[in-house]
Amino acid sequence: MKLPVPALLVGALFLAAACAPQTSSNSASDKDDKSGTLRVWLFQEVGNDPKQKVVDSVVAGFEKAHDGTKVDVEYIPVDTRAQRVKAAFNDPASAPDVMEYGNTDTAGYVHDGGLLDVTKDFGAWSEAKDTDPTARQSVTVAGKVYGAPFYVGVRALYYRTDVFKDLGLKPPTTMTELAATARAIRKAKPDLYGLVVGGAYTYGAMPFIWADGGELATAEGGSYTSAIDSAAAQKGIKEYTSLFGDDNCPAAKCAGFGGNDTVTAFAAGKAGMAIGGDFSHAAVEAGSVKGKYAVVPLPGATAGSVAPAFAGGNNIGVLKSTTHRTLAVALMEQLAAKKTQAAMFDAMGFLPTFKDVRDQAAAKEPFVKPFVATLAAGTKFVPASAGWSQIDSSLVLPTMFQEVVSGKKSVGAASQEAAKKMDAAFGSAG
Repeated sequence: MKLPVPALLVGALFLAAACAPQTSSNSASDKDDKSGTLRVWLFQEVGNDPKQKVVDSVVAGFEKAHDGTKVDVEYIPVDTRAQRVKAAFNDPASAPDVMEYGNTDTAGYVHDGGLLDVTKDFGAWSEAKDTDPTARQSVTVAGKVYGAPFYVGVRALYYRTDVFKDLGLKPPTTMTELAATARAIRKAKPDLYGLVVGGAYTYGAMPFIWADGGELATAEGGSYTSAIDSAAAQKGIKEYTSLFGDDNCPAAKCAGFGGNDTVTAFAAGKAGMAIGGDFSHAAVEAGSVKGKYAVVPLPGATAGSVAPAFAGGNNIGVLKSTTHRTLAVALMEQLAAKKTQAAMFDAMGFLPTFKDVRDQAAAKEPFVKPFVATLAAGTKFVPASAGWSQIDSSLVLPTMFQEVVSGKKSVGAASQEAAKKMDAAFGSAG
């Protein structure tokens, strides 16, 4: 999940954090109380009761193991998280000790001075060694760790088994076959999108760029430079934007689609294929295609390969302002522990960030297998720069895709313009 902090907050928050007194523990507080009340902010889910039951169990065990300690959990609405986080970073007295946050926000929150460096703690945590490499990357900035991965989410290819059987089609094994299959479906069944795509579906488009060897940006000396206009990236952009047309997904309708729109269209029986996440499973099951679909990893450039997927998800971190550093880190580890992640999978379907726990989940629930295979094939993450929040919230990549599919700009011109905007954002972030 991505939870961007508006770029205009970065400067003010950074200045506020920079004025805070520092200690050898990297905490903005000089206190480390071993008892008292720990405040925790977690995200409010659409159906939150199952999540709350898991958390309540963790809290009960934690309070029992730490005499004199109480844990106060508040579930905050996702749509107002930016304001809440801003207030927390500016006013330590009202801030939680432990917080759930979107993994694309790690670098921004570190830049703002809000998250505690837990590198040594994470390294000493016995379960950390089994953390998925990309999940570990999502809590790492400039070689330091600022939290523990909570769950991961990836996308794969949903397809209609009834449509494929009717047309004598097989699941595509390459990107080229994917496009050909999409057009074959559209030609035979004009009432369906072949592969429903979206001009505002950034995380559905990224695998096309990565599959062709492209990158969003390159890192050197702790700073990033856009690579979205490289030859390899342009090839992937062209491959993705070529799917916007009357022979698959008309630009007039699909250019404005985001990820939710594409999944909704597939679930409603309006598409032969869609790129959806493990987190999309419940929505598809609730749609008219229930019992008439399957999922395979999104194919890559060569037969048998898997297109690298974006590894989304959430993390659990400790705020730098905590006055209960030791307890807060211990609670972070309990909330992100293997036992908790296994329970969260059972309760919410959240994919664990530990490989062994994920394998157990896949053995219990067959629908998880293609997503686990996608993770095993290798995933990608966004640049670990505070500038990414600005790039994301400014819709730099969706604008690029939409300019191409509308015919306003060529792939070269649109990607070069996007690269300039990305470089400006990276530069402003330092």
